[in-house]
Amino acid sequence: MNFVECHEEPIHIPGSIQSFGYLIGIDAGSHSITFFSRNISDIFKIENPEGVFGNKLTDFPESFQNIIDSDIYTSLDRYTRRENETYFDKIFIEEKEYHFSVFRSGGSIFLEFEEVLINPDKRISNKYDNFYVIDDEQELWNHLLETLSKVVNYDRTMVYKFMMDGSGKVIAEKKNEEMESFLGLHYPESDIPKQARELYLKKRKRIFSNVYEETVPIISKTIKDIDLSLAASRAMSPVHGQYLKNSGVSSSFSVSIIIDNHLWGLVTCQNVEPKHIDLEDRVQAGIFTALAANAYSSFKSKNELNYRLELNERISQLKTKFLKHNNLFDSLLESKKEMMRLPEADGLAIVSDENIIIEGETPTADCISRIVNWALENTSDRIYVNRSFLKNHAEELDLSENAAGIIIYFIERDKNEMLIWFRKEFDEHIDWAGNPEKKIGVFSQNGEDRQMISPRTSFRIFTENIKGHSKRWNSRNVSAVQAVRDLILETSHKNYNAIKRLNDELKKVNEELDSFSYTISHDLGTPLTVMKLNAQMLLGNLTDGSEKSKTKINTIIEEIDSMAEMMQDVLQLSRAKHSEIQLETLKTSNTIQKIADNAKITYGSPKSEIIIKECPDVLADKTMLHQVFLNIINNAVKYSSHKDQPKVEIEGTEDGQTIVYRISDNGIGIPEEEKHKMFKIFNRMDNAKKFKGNGVGLSIVHRIMKRIGGNIDYESNKEGTSFILTFKKPYI
Repeated sequence: MNFVECHEEPIHIPGSIQSFGYLIGIDAGSHSITFFSRNISDIFKIENPEGVFGNKLTDFPESFQNIIDSDIYTSLDRYTRRENETYFDKIFIEEKEYHFSVFRSGGSIFLEFEEVLINPDKRISNKYDNFYVIDDEQELWNHLLETLSKVVNYDRTMVYKFMMDGSGKVIAEKKNEEMESFLGLHYPESDIPKQARELYLKKRKRIFSNVYEETVPIISKTIKDIDLSLAASRAMSPVHGQYLKNSGVSSSFSVSIIIDNHLWGLVTCQNVEPKHIDLEDRVQAGIFTALAANAYSSFKSKNELNYRLELNERISQLKTKFLKHNNLFDSLLESKKEMMRLPEADGLAIVSDENIIIEGETPTADCISRIVNWALENTSDRIYVNRSFLKNHAEELDLSENAAGIIIYFIERDKNEMLIWFRKEFDEHIDWAGNPEKKIGVFSQNGEDRQMISPRTSFRIFTENIKGHSKRWNSRNVSAVQAVRDLILETSHKNYNAIKRLNDELKKVNEELDSFSYTISHDLGTPLTVMKLNAQMLLGNLTDGSEKSKTKINTIIEEIDSMAEMMQDVLQLSRAKHSEIQLETLKTSNTIQKIADNAKITYGSPKSEIIIKECPDVLADKTMLHQVFLNIINNAVKYSSHKDQPKVEIEGTEDGQTIVYRISDNGIGIPEEEKHKMFKIFNRMDNAKKFKGNGVGLSIVHRIMKRIGGNIDYESNKEGTSFILTFKKPYI
């Protein structure tokens, strides 16, 4: 019997769906049926379901005519052009109305159905701007729960915030009077392990209608493990199902709270009795949650800006004091009280060789000397931060409670010059929802018994007392120390002040430009999502015979998609400049093959031919390398797709200390007069405007190649284009 850690449980391939859903999978290229849920014969007239394998839906018009006639299916290639994006419609099957959802994932197109349910208790209007007038964090999340309760009407709704270690805490709650409160309780990381958190980023709305109901198996002859990450009806893991049963609920609904592209938390709804929420209501709950997340992000940004302005003012006052003295030590002595307060510390030690000057509540001089010697031997960073210093080193360094947390800034290591901020021990306790200690249980997964971490059977409050820690040093505290560092560097090198000031101003201008493009792209995302979801709902609610209206709404949706794609490209351009890189030896063949296969499906024609020759290893950053090949290969396939015999060749060769990749196509070519602006952002050639695009991809590639020490060039004429990518040769 295998033992499976929580984070290893394959929850994305459960092999079954919940009973409210119906699923059909077709091949993205041939549109032949490759898998389906066993219950499809409940709504479609199919005498022998397994007889449909390998055939198309159009081969069974008597069974699937309603799907075949739908707007989505008649334009299936257009709707599934973008991977992992879901489109919605409504269709009638046997006089019942169903939600019809379509998305492409990997090599399959998923067709998902669920019955339309009217919500008689729904009591809200489509008013979306209330979140932005709230300037209190707790009030914002309470308002979100109040709004969502009128949509889903569950017994309990909570806002669950993730901590840095993956654990979580309930920070807001709305519940029925008879239910126990979970507000303020903590939950261990294993309750929502890593792979579950990753799924919440992919599929942001998740419902389990009835944890006690049997699931419906997925049947397939050709695909073993079908990835159901994006399926709304994906069955829950047996561990999670038992967890919900243990907690006394029969149904749960969750919406991801995404802030700055990270999973910040969840809205979690629980109901004692089984309950299903209609798809439109789930979508609306997602819209309200996204708006609240955006409002929270804006609220935090405003607060951060105010803090930065205040910090700059305090540093400016310190600078005036620093410049009165001819040496740094005198400057530090006069300003020690202000410097101690900047990161909200209890004490400060100024260390210069054998001299130690203290301010506030600190350990003894002998203890500080031991900390100094330890820091010189065991740290390498210029700034060292630790809130658990007492817990980790109490006996070794004979520490007092005044040294529970420390921040050390090394002014000059060689001269034993440093500043040490101290915080006292904080009497901290955490209230857990049940004992977080892990126990082992046996669960069935796809017919196989496995040992996994067993969910808690009791959620009675378990209090954990924590010793040896100070209050957490937050990002503002660290920023304050960094501001002191910058002030010391500036005032200690007066001869270079003018040059440094000019460099800083230039850096700020560049950062502000990139920050502007990033912020605009990020902040427009939610309104676009709202527009698109409402347009799709409007499209689904149109009556027959409204072809002109449907065409107009489809045009709106396409334009929204184009704008969303452009904003995503702007974000990629900003990341290509500022994200951290890690150069390593990378194999390229699998990456190139996968990108080529997807490009042929997404951008190519049935005749498109992609020839992949030698693919030598390169020295590059893994994520950035994928972005480079993705943009260049997609362009090659796209711009050659209108030829009678579209052809793309990819080949890498060794040239001295470099590896050169040539990606050639027989496409439209690049006019000679346009070549001087080839890598400029938003630049599109006149002959390329009949193809979909926004002129950002090559700017991203150009920026990436410069960052990883490579180069991009090209050769072009009327017969096509060859892009030439030069990488560093891997170290031997």
